[in-house]
Amino acid sequence: MLTLAFDTATDVATSALVSDGSVLGERTSLARTLLEDVDALLRDAGAGPTDLGGLVVGTGPGSFTSTRIGLAVARGLALALELPVAGVSTLDALASAAADAFPVVDARRREVFVAGPRAVEPDDLDLEPGTLCIGSGAVRYRATLERRGAVVPQDGDPLHLPRASLHAALARDFGSAERVLPIYVRAPDAKWFRAEIRS
Repeated sequence: MLTLAFDTATDVATSALVSDGSVLGERTSLARTLLEDVDALLRDAGAGPTDLGGLVVGTGPGSFTSTRIGLAVARGLALALELPVAGVSTLDALASAAADAFPVVDARRREVFVAGPRAVEPDDLDLEPGTLCIGSGAVRYRATLERRGAVVPQDGDPLHLPRASLHAALARDFGSAERVLPIYVRAPDAKWFRAEIRS
């Protein structure tokens, strides 16, 4: 089956075109250029939208707005092309990149998203010495995590990206796009900002 996968939950949007487990193409960019990336992936593979058999979308946790962009694109494509959709957690995709990896996604507000899922301050993480921490939060809070005994790959290491091909490899439960829901761990930043102003 020809599968289009994408994740827009973090600062870097990833997309991939996968055919029966083989990655035909993969791109990284921004959430706002996702449809351009999808078009380029299909053209590069000599395929069209009607050749797709399914969609996989990252469900977060991550940026509220960016996550919603990915889900909206998935729902629009699924409706227009009558495709089944599977959702995969951004944290699960990151964790699958390396054995015993501990995914850490930047949650802003001096917090990170980690398994649970939950939002915590990096200093509150209880890490075993030598824990491999990957993701945007691991990059941003490298000094804190390394002080706690973690191992964080270099900033440009591909392990830090929630690659869409990882999402495609984990996808199992395809169905209606309406069943795929975002993973929200806390209220959107706009609500937090309004509450901060009021206090």
